[in-house]
Amino acid sequence: MSFKAPESLAEQIAQHIGEQIITGKLKSKERIQELKVATDLEVSRGSVREALLILEGRHLIDILPRRGAMVADMNRANVTALYEIYVTLLIMLATKVAATWQGSELNPLIEQLQRMRAIANSSDPEAPERVVKAGFDLMRDAYPLANNPYLEGILEDLQPAIHRAYHMALHLDTNALARNMEFFGQLLEAVLKRDTSKVEIAIRNYGNHLLSIMLAALKD
Repeated sequence: MSFKAPESLAEQIAQHIGEQIITGKLKSKERIQELKVATDLEVSRGSVREALLILEGRHLIDILPRRGAMVADMNRANVTALYEIYVTLLIMLATKVAATWQGSELNPLIEQLQRMRAIANSSDPEAPERVVKAGFDLMRDAYPLANNPYLEGILEDLQPAIHRAYHMALHLDTNALARNMEFFGQLLEAVLKRDTSKVEIAIRNYGNHLLSIMLAALKD
């Protein structure tokens, strides 16, 4: 039996603000006023302060001396740096899984991909965003197979910033949903075949595609 502690108030506040940043309701470099957040949400400033520290660790905000908290800038340099490290870490995760999986250990990943395909084939207007979130869950299903808590921790810390970038790409690429599903299909097929070279190619190609879309839309 496993015990999962309820989310703290600070975590709930962090998720609320993080969702606004990911979806673009809070823009790059926009100031986050601690007092206003505390008043709007009817919580203490201490809880808000703790939430902002959580968001800083997730690379969604910057906390600057004498200037307070502001939404992390999504510029060309930052997005490029983010994708460089994220793609490298995903390759580490997927190649480790491809090399070490045994028996039925891939079944949760296969089942998750099937759920993603069902979402993608539905008439739900929120299907692209739901598929992105389901893709992160598929990644989490792979963590136990890689058996590397440090890799897992870094990927989880980067996930909100990547989600923010994905959200932007979804609105810029009319074929985003189809490309997303094609990528996950190719990736899981390569993992099943233990073909680590194809694993790396699939991740790099998809990462470069998303990065090119965002760089074209960003001015600096």
